[in-house]
Amino acid sequence: MFIIALTGGIGSGKSEAAKQFSLLGVPVVDTDAIAHALTVTGAPLLKIINQKLGGNFLAADGSLNRAKLRSHIFDNKEDRLNLEAILHPAIHALALEKLVQNEMQLRPNYQILVVPLLFENNRYDALVNRILVIDCDESVQIERAMARSNLTESQVKAMMAAQVSRKTRLTGADEVIENNGQLEELVVKVANLHKKFIKTCVVNK
Repeated sequence: MFIIALTGGIGSGKSEAAKQFSLLGVPVVDTDAIAHALTVTGAPLLKIINQKLGGNFLAADGSLNRAKLRSHIFDNKEDRLNLEAILHPAIHALALEKLVQNEMQLRPNYQILVVPLLFENNRYDALVNRILVIDCDESVQIERAMARSNLTESQVKAMMAAQVSRKTRLTGADEVIENNGQLEELVVKVANLHKKFIKTCVVNK
């Protein structure tokens, strides 16, 4: 398998970049989507998470109150680490399973693995061949995250502070897409990088 890890800070445009790779026919495995699937109503991990974090994060219908949980863990480092200890191994296992399935069924030139907390979590180090960082100015991050998720500026800044620094991501990147502009610019940049990745993975396979 040839795996490109796609990462970036909150509001950088990771999801849109991943979507553009998918539209080009590249299989995309998104660890955020996996995390969401693991915490839907009735999921086995949901009860464990709720109990471990104090039992106050389920709505009356049994669904996870994601906004409440998100707010809590960014104010409580210990519980954030507890949550990660529960979720991260399960996410990694399911991500690997999906990558192997894609490889066997689709035989792609390469796959995209979206890992928002790539540099905070070394579980994927041995798995990925290259790292692609989607980057933008911090002011753009804040603006996008506030508009997308109905968050306050202070909440967004707290989330950014909980992640590794922009400098750390850029230092660890093999490739960078600067995403301060419009969608049309991102589409072109993804298409150009797609061509490069095909050549790279063919040589290295």
